[in-house]
Amino acid sequence: MAGPLGVSHLLVFSRSSTGNTNLRLALLPRGPTLHFRIEKYSLCKDVQKALRHPKGGQKEYLSPPLLVMNNFMSTNVENANKSGVPKHLETLATTIFQSLFPPISPQSTSLSSIRRVLLLNRELPSSEGIISGNEEHQYVLKVRHYAIATKPTGLSRGIRLMSAAERASTEWNGKKDVPNLGNLSDVADFIVNPSAAGNGFTSGSESEVETDAEIEVLGTYRERIHKKRRNTVQEGDMKNQLRTTPMHKRAVRLVELGPRMTLRMIKVEEEVCGGKVLWHDYMHKSMGEVKSMETLWEARKREKAERKRVQEDNIERKRRPKNLGRLDVEGPEDDLAAGDIGTESEGWNGSGSESND
Repeated sequence: MAGPLGVSHLLVFSRSSTGNTNLRLALLPRGPTLHFRIEKYSLCKDVQKALRHPKGGQKEYLSPPLLVMNNFMSTNVENANKSGVPKHLETLATTIFQSLFPPISPQSTSLSSIRRVLLLNRELPSSEGIISGNEEHQYVLKVRHYAIATKPTGLSRGIRLMSAAERASTEWNGKKDVPNLGNLSDVADFIVNPSAAGNGFTSGSESEVETDAEIEVLGTYRERIHKKRRNTVQEGDMKNQLRTTPMHKRAVRLVELGPRMTLRMIKVEEEVCGGKVLWHDYMHKSMGEVKSMETLWEARKREKAERKRVQEDNIERKRRPKNLGRLDVEGPEDDLAAGDIGTESEGWNGSGSESND
């Protein structure tokens, strides 16, 4: 039912009898399956409690995240030998994780629709870890999940707070964002000195963005239309309209959503949660054992194909009509019986004709 339901991947979390938490990532409908052991993890609620200003809105989950993958492919021969993972399995793991989310096209994807970032970082083992055998493992992934937050820059602090108050007037987010200007004689006092309102708007973490990365984005659709109409009336120059497209500077920062996970790959199976083991972390076999396992799996595949053929034959036999099946089984006898019946009918017709004469 994976195809009709549109399910492409299966993520199964389980806990063994020894207390280990495991994750299986299967590609439907025929596999393969990646088995991971979750070494460390933090839930979303734990991550949000650790943040001073968490971001937990539901709008971020309406669109797929931006997938960022690091160190999934070994860059040189030395790192490939240290990791102990074959090159084709690295490519397989990269393909499976890339297929988790739909691809993003820079030409057609709207920038405002990208609200989250999923970071997958593979830690390549060092030579000391390989020698000791216990310090570092062969294939370790660290998973981080962030929300993308933007704030306007190039404006005074008071203007930014007034902009936040405007957003709060249109949508309720559970916080009192409207500043209290009752103690001020003029709104200019608030613009010059926002702390004069005394309404809790002095937190630097909510307004200071000097350390964040700044980018330039296009203005809103209403601003672009207004600018276009004004240029058309005043100058009527299309090139000037393109040069005077409204641009805004915004500071981009990442707010962690969770969960955090440190995954260690244990094994790779050929089918969905089963089948031949393509790679194992700590179980290694000799060439003779590998050949014997290959022979065993080939015999199992032949037996499975034979059982499938017999089942299809039985289903086809049961679907046939009962009379058609009897004719197929008793073909010669049916022909003889049909000949006898035809002779008798001809004799009866002849006697009938004589009686009528």
